Amino acid sequence: MELLIVRHNAAVEPVSDSEEADAERSLTAKGDRQMRRIVDGIVTNVPDIDAIATSPLVRAVQTADILAAVYDDVSPQELDGLAPAGERDDVLKWMQEQGENDTLAVVGHEPHLGLLASWLLAAPFNHFVEFKKGGACLLGWEDYPTAGNAWLKWALTPEQLRKLGKT
Repeated sequence: MELLIVRHNAAVEPVSDSEEADAERSLTAKGDRQMRRIVDGIVTNVPDIDAIATSPLVRAVQTADILAAVYDDVSPQELDGLAPAGERDDVLKWMQEQGENDTLAVVGHEPHLGLLASWLLAAPFNHFVEFKKGGACLLGWEDYPTAGNAWLKWALTPEQLRKLGKT
């Protein structure tokens, strides 16, 4: 199994400090354009995706939709475990419910994604992975995915992914 982890790109500033206002923040026009170029770079490294899960927050859903547009027959599904206060166990459970040889993608937020990646790589827990907006990494498992037994296949910044998309 492989897991592509993608952080959403730049979003509009919140109109208030409420959780509801934060949840409704969308990608900026520039963030949307850049994400499309980033996805062009992702597809050069990950030619097929079998399932996409996304945080239910608007900016992550928009990012997941951009990602899904380049992969045939994949519709993103919202997963509360990918929300900023989500439980990483919920993400692992979702992964374990997928096919053993599938390539999966998740879209969400920092620091939650960095915590998730760190946990999948080095459980019980150690936070050492951070994602820039639009950054991504690919993790792999030889067999059934559990926390602490993934390996890092690659980690790329948004700039690196945009350059890959141009080639």
